Amino acid sequence: MNPHTIATAAAALTAAGLLASGCTYAALSAESQLFGKTLLAGRNPKEIALTFDDGPNDIVTERLLDVLAHDHIRATFFLIGRYVRQRPQIARAIASAGHLIGNHTMTHPWLAWQSSARIREELTGCNALLEDTLGFPIRYFRAPHGARRPAVLGIARSLGLTPVQWNIIPKDWQPIGAEEIAARTVRGITRNQQHNRASNVVLHDGGQNGLGQPRLPTVEATRLLLQKYSTQTGTKFVTVDAWA
Repeated sequence: MNPHTIATAAAALTAAGLLASGCTYAALSAESQLFGKTLLAGRNPKEIALTFDDGPNDIVTERLLDVLAHDHIRATFFLIGRYVRQRPQIARAIASAGHLIGNHTMTHPWLAWQSSARIREELTGCNALLEDTLGFPIRYFRAPHGARRPAVLGIARSLGLTPVQWNIIPKDWQPIGAEEIAARTVRGITRNQQHNRASNVVLHDGGQNGLGQPRLPTVEATRLLLQKYSTQTGTKFVTVDAWA
């Protein structure tokens, strides 16, 4: 192989690698807008949206509702359809408490690698179940793991759903205590405030592996966060529709 051919092949491989890296970033980076616009957060650094994924979940969600009610805080819950089917009473309790409810698919797959037919099935199935259970339309959607490609966002919008991502994720599914979950969240909020933007926090009241996931540290972390921020002058807890 002559030097020119080698150089051309090397350039092609480099370009392919960069393209692959760029596609991975666009699909998985929570704040990337390369594959299409998603809702992240507003511009008021004093606004905080607490969002909870992967519920409803026995015991945990109900205790979380009590913590939020104590401080009269509304949050956003992205619910998995198959759990709503098994625990409709918890989903109704979330709605009755005045929280915003969004679509988190029926079974929590990595949507970026699914067929368009499967993507549509996951979203329409969850929407139908939520709306039948709760009696009102669902307008917001969060992709499991944040994984998306243009087809995911396009199908969501065709169903009247606004895709929502985040700008803080303290990884509360890891085996860490409530204090560490809260500390990671505080660091993220502080960073966002320094950049003059609101905070959209992802926490988890459930888990993709089934009902009964151990998320009580998240409940306690939420209490600590409310204790810290709910009395700060100007700080306001919002649901994600405030930024739509």
